[in-house]
Amino acid sequence: MSALSTITAHLFPSPAKISTFEAVKPRTLPFNSAQLCDQSTSLTSLLLPKTTSRRRLNSVAEDRELGPAESIERDDEKATGESKSETIKNETVSNVSDRDRFLNAAIVLGAGTLAITKLLTIDHDYWKGWTLYEVLRYAPEHNWIAYEEALKANPVLAKMVISGIVYSLGDWIAQCYEGKPLLDFDRTRMFRSGLVGFSLHGSLSHYYYQFCEALFPFNSWWVVPAKVAFDQTIWSSVWNSIYYVVLGFLRFESPSNIFSELRSTYWPMLTAGWKLWPFAHLITYGVIPLEQRLLWVDCVELVWVTILSTYSNEKSEARISEDS
Repeated sequence: MSALSTITAHLFPSPAKISTFEAVKPRTLPFNSAQLCDQSTSLTSLLLPKTTSRRRLNSVAEDRELGPAESIERDDEKATGESKSETIKNETVSNVSDRDRFLNAAIVLGAGTLAITKLLTIDHDYWKGWTLYEVLRYAPEHNWIAYEEALKANPVLAKMVISGIVYSLGDWIAQCYEGKPLLDFDRTRMFRSGLVGFSLHGSLSHYYYQFCEALFPFNSWWVVPAKVAFDQTIWSSVWNSIYYVVLGFLRFESPSNIFSELRSTYWPMLTAGWKLWPFAHLITYGVIPLEQRLLWVDCVELVWVTILSTYSNEKSEARISEDS
C-alpha cells in the first residue's frame, strides 16, 4: 500500500492551494507506456512457467498412459508367437507319432504275416490235393518235426532265434502293460531287448543247461530241487546282471549309472523271480528233456521278460528324470 501511495504521489503531485473562487482547470494524466510494458512482461513471465510445467506434466502423464498399452501389445505379440510355435511343435509331434505308428503297424503286419505263412506252408512241397482241414491238421506236427531237425542241425542258432523272438515279444507286452497303445511301442527299446535275447540268452542258456546236467549227474529225488536252487541263486544272479549291464550299454549310459542301477535292482529282481521260477523249473528239470528245455523256458519268459523289461526301463526313466 505504501508503494502504491509512492507511485501515486509521483504520478500525481499534490497541487498548490487554490482559493475557493479560483477556476478549476482540467489536468491530463501522464501515461508511461514503457512501465506498462514492463509490468505486462513481468506478469507474462510469472504465468508462462506454470503453463509450461502443466504442458510437461500432461505430456508425461500421456506417456505414462501409453506405456502400459505398448507393453500389453508386446505381451500379446509374444503370446501369439509362443502359441504359434506351440502349435507347430504339436503338429510336428503329431506327424512323427503318426509316422511311427504307421511303421510299427507295418512291422507287426509284416512279421505276423511271415510267421503265419511259414507255419501254414510247412507242407507246401507235397500238399497238392490236400483239403484245408488236412493242411491245418498236419501243420503243428510237421512244424515240431522241423524244429527238432533244426535243433539237431544247429542247436545254438535255433535257440538264439527263439530267444530273440521271445525277448522282443516280451518287451512289446511290457510296453503295452505300461499303458502304451498297441501300435505305439518303442522300436528301439524292443530291438535292444530282442538283441540281448538273440545274442546272449539263447547261446548262454544252451551251454548252461548242459553244464547243469554235468554238475548233477544223478537220478535221486533231490536232484530236481538242487537244480532249481542252483538255477535260482547262481544262474539267476549271473543272467540278471548280464541283462541289466548290456541293456545299459545299449542305451549308452555311463558305467557308474549302470552299476548303480544294478546294485539297487539286484536283490528285488532276484526275490521277484522266486515267485515264478521255482514252480516253472520243477517242470523244466523234472519233465522236459534237455534239448527242449529252452523252448519251455522261453514260453515262461514271455511273462518274466515283461516284468524284467518293465522294471529296467522304469529305473532308467526315473534316473533320467532325476538328472533332468
